Amino acid sequence: MIHALPGLGGDHRLFPGPWNDLPDFIAHDWPPHHQERTLAEVAHRLCDEFNICDGDILVGASLGGMVACEVAKIRQLKVLYLVGSAAHKEEISHLLALLHPLIDFTPIDWLRVSAGLFPGELPQMFAGSEPSFLRSMCRAIFQWEGMSSLPTSCYRIHGRHDRVIPPPLNIDLILDGGHLISMSHPKECVDFLRSTLARNENNPPSVSPLTHYE
Repeated sequence: MIHALPGLGGDHRLFPGPWNDLPDFIAHDWPPHHQERTLAEVAHRLCDEFNICDGDILVGASLGGMVACEVAKIRQLKVLYLVGSAAHKEEISHLLALLHPLIDFTPIDWLRVSAGLFPGELPQMFAGSEPSFLRSMCRAIFQWEGMSSLPTSCYRIHGRHDRVIPPPLNIDLILDGGHLISMSHPKECVDFLRSTLARNENNPPSVSPLTHYE
């Protein structure tokens, strides 16, 4: 199976059109918040609820990629794709890092209601998000220990103009987009997945591409 995890404030609609042409692909929504406070707690729950098994493939957009990194510590994944995501909290915008303590004072309920008044899928996704999950994950991201070297093949796709998670040094595919490239550049992302999956079938990597982050 290929499991796709959305970003914070997003859902399965972050993976439109071409994504669904991949075999055995499923884009998930975040389940109802059960007071999880860390990315690891979310990862353990998703493994159980989404039946993520050894040998599966994970695609994670933004927060979904960070949670996918934690899943890779629990399951022996075949391949991991980080799409506009981070391997460590230090990769996230320094401005967001400075502002995140204000999350407890942010009127999220009002922002959600206001977003729902605007047309388009992005504001509608945010309007449908659970406030307690938004607050909890905003805190959890900046308490996260990050990814470590694992025997999992990992590829990173990033937008050149991403201001939320600026492009790190080691990127496998850079696209002319912003933070939401899973949604804005689905064909390019899917073409890359197809090519790397075919390459891995013929030449399985012996070392995780994430080893350079340690």
